[in-house]
Amino acid sequence: MKKINTHSRKNFFKKIFIKICRILGYEIIDQSNFYVPTQEKSLNSNLNVQGKKSITLPLGEVKISRKVENLTVIFRSCTNVNMLTQNKKRLFEKEKSEYTFRSLNSIITSLKLAQSNSPKIKFNIIIVDYNSKSEDLDQMKKQLKKSNFENSIVSLNLNEFVAGINKTNSKNEEVTKNQMSNMANIHKSLLIAKKQCKDLIYFVEDDYLHQIDAISEMLSVYERVSSQINKELILCPADYPYLYTKLDSTNIFLGSNKHWRRVNETLCTFLTSSKIIEKYWEKFVSMCIFENYPFEKPLHDIYEIEYCLSPIPSLALHFTNINSIFGLSPNLDWKKIWDENGNY
Repeated sequence: MKKINTHSRKNFFKKIFIKICRILGYEIIDQSNFYVPTQEKSLNSNLNVQGKKSITLPLGEVKISRKVENLTVIFRSCTNVNMLTQNKKRLFEKEKSEYTFRSLNSIITSLKLAQSNSPKIKFNIIIVDYNSKSEDLDQMKKQLKKSNFENSIVSLNLNEFVAGINKTNSKNEEVTKNQMSNMANIHKSLLIAKKQCKDLIYFVEDDYLHQIDAISEMLSVYERVSSQINKELILCPADYPYLYTKLDSTNIFLGSNKHWRRVNETLCTFLTSSKIIEKYWEKFVSMCIFENYPFEKPLHDIYEIEYCLSPIPSLALHFTNINSIFGLSPNLDWKKIWDENGNY
């Protein structure tokens, strides 16, 4: 009697079924072997389809209505100033340039992973530099060249902005030269963003070291959460210690690999959209004209209206003094992240 190969027949129909599901945009989960056959990935892999859907088990998928197409990183550098508002040394007690080079390296490394995960997104790096040494600029140029991303370096001319800065701050004290250069650098970065950027902009200072998945996670959560709430967002990559000194109510969102919470305060490193910049242009620019206390108060005013989210645990470390509540995020291996970015 002739045997019928039922196993081959089952495999044939299974393959046809998987193809049909792919065409229709459905996903199949084989929980017996921890596998997603429609994507040919394990369940613990990134199952998102950039620009189309965000998948988190067991909650299922979120259809992406807010697709990210471009990301411009605007990196504000100044290797000649160790600390903006204090004289304490940073963790590891290196020259400021070392933090700048490692920060830039961490961003480039994170961008490369993001490009691999989201090849349809266009990435660009712009450095706005104030008064760094020529050899430090040469090193940054070398890093940019190796990155293979579209890039440029803009030298800040302080004289363009200094006349428009109020010389007395909200404490009725004289604004320092370092603070004026910081305000001018932010102002220049905002002008570049307004003129050149059509989608997402990541404003980042030169003492933030990023985990390798930082950019990928931010892009993923931007698409997911923005699509869920039908609003543009502000994302802060750092889980600052000072956020734990208050009893604030919050909202919790789910990203690809992190939980994200709504926060009401950040420093001046954040990712947002050109629409947010346009909508609150006067508020952003006011931070560059008058020194508030806290300095970021205009940002905090925006966060009263718009959603600003911060990851738990952190995606980036602000390398300040070990005792600063505005610096090192909790529950991370700081030394590991520092060492990982030493080969620039």
